[in-house]
Parts: sequence; structure tokens; C-alpha cells
Amino acid sequence: MMSAKTIYMNEHPSMDSLLWEYIDGHLSAAERSTVENLIANDKEWKQKYEDLLQFSVSLGEDISLEEPSLRFNRNVMEEIMRHHIAPATGSYINKKIIFGIGGFFLLLIVGFLVYAFGQINWTIADSGTRIPFKVEDLHLERIFNNTYINIFILVNIVLALVLLDRYLAHQKKQWKKQG
Repeated sequence: MMSAKTIYMNEHPSMDSLLWEYIDGHLSAAERSTVENLIANDKEWKQKYEDLLQFSVSLGEDISLEEPSLRFNRNVMEEIMRHHIAPATGSYINKKIIFGIGGFFLLLIVGFLVYAFGQINWTIADSGTRIPFKVEDLHLERIFNNTYINIFILVNIVLALVLLDRYLAHQKKQWKKQG
């Protein structure tokens, strides 16, 4: 006949993990009673349990959190101030790259508009109207029904406005220098 220890160790090979689960209270009632029986009847289990229990108690006692000094933030900021501060972005960003990116987005907008106008039926109507196409034939819902296209247009508009703002701010700065 096999002992409870042998049967239980075949199912759970790690004594340490099993004892930690017992100490932490994560075992079921049947497993807990089996482990209690093993601790009571086996010297090795009892010694290991006492060692782990003592270690668990010492973990809670010995850990003390160190708090930074009251001037910690100020000390850190003073140390940062001693080092070289990065130059302003205007001195290390190449303006040609910015204008290239702006031109790229402008080209995308123009391309999108050319595509949109290419979808219009431009045949002249016999109705005698001055507009060379019927407004009813202009089906914008085919073009603007996609969420991704709407987001793309919105982003391009915002970027165009940012580019215009930068250009006007630069022009204003030059006017102030001249005047």
C-alpha cells in the first residue's frame, strides 16, 4: 500500500510550491488536509514548512520602503539644469523637409480632387442651362461615404491649416524685422 505522501507527490512534484500555496491559503479543503497530514507525520515536510513560514514572516517585517527626501524633485531639476539644454527645434529641423512633407500632402489633396472631378459626367445637357453638367448627376456619396477617406481629408485639412499658420507666422516675423 502506498502512503499519502507518495500518492500526493506523484500528483504534485514540487514540495516548495505546494507548501507556498498552503501558506498563502490557495489550496482546497482536501488538499489542505493532506498537506497538514504530511506536515504532522513527515520530518522533511515539517522542517521545510517551518523554514518557509519563517521566511514568509521575515518578508513582511524586513521590508521598509525608503522615501525620497523632501527636496528630491528640486535636486533632480537642479541637476538637469546643470546639463546642456537642447537647442530650439527651429535650429535642428530642416525646413526643406517640412515643406516637402507639406507639398506631398498638398499633392495628395490635388490628386484626390482630380480623381473626384474625373468621376463627374461632363456631358452637356440639352436643357439650356449654363452649367455644363446636371447637379443631380454629381453623386458625392460614392466618393465621401468611406470613413477612411473622410478621416484622410480631415487630417489633410488640419495639416494644411498648420502649414498655413507656420507660413504666416514666419511672414509676420519677417515683417517685424523689416519694420
